[in-house]
Amino acid sequence: MERIELRELHVDVIEEIKTFFVEIFTKEPWNDDWSNQEQLHAYIMDLIGNKNSLALGLFEDNVMVGLAMGNIKHWYTGTEYYIEELCIKREEQGRGLGTQFLKAIEGYIKSKGITHIFLQTERTVPAYSFYKKKGFVELTEHVSFIKEC
Repeated sequence: MERIELRELHVDVIEEIKTFFVEIFTKEPWNDDWSNQEQLHAYIMDLIGNKNSLALGLFEDNVMVGLAMGNIKHWYTGTEYYIEELCIKREEQGRGLGTQFLKAIEGYIKSKGITHIFLQTERTVPAYSFYKKKGFVELTEHVSFIKEC
């Protein structure tokens, strides 16, 4: 019988987190170039190494199959879990683990008094329809900007 478990992750497992993250995001549909190890380490530390960081892993039979990394933010409408990265191991996708992971995250953050999940994704990736199916509401007035300097 498979055992699914949600665990809070910390800096002591950063190497496992980095390996998991790179295995997913360097392939389709993202094709991110995470070959710069210093940049990778700094990025993961930004997400898991701060006072308000919250990293969660979904484990099946003690093997990590899902990862969420982000920060707790206090806002006038309540405390939010701002997810920067959420992923399921590529070979495990399509088994309902993403749905289980989101339900587990929601239960966990509710127990901590957190009232909202905020995240961003691109319209052209499969995650967009997944989040819509799971009850996430697209913020039509919210705009993201970037400027290269």
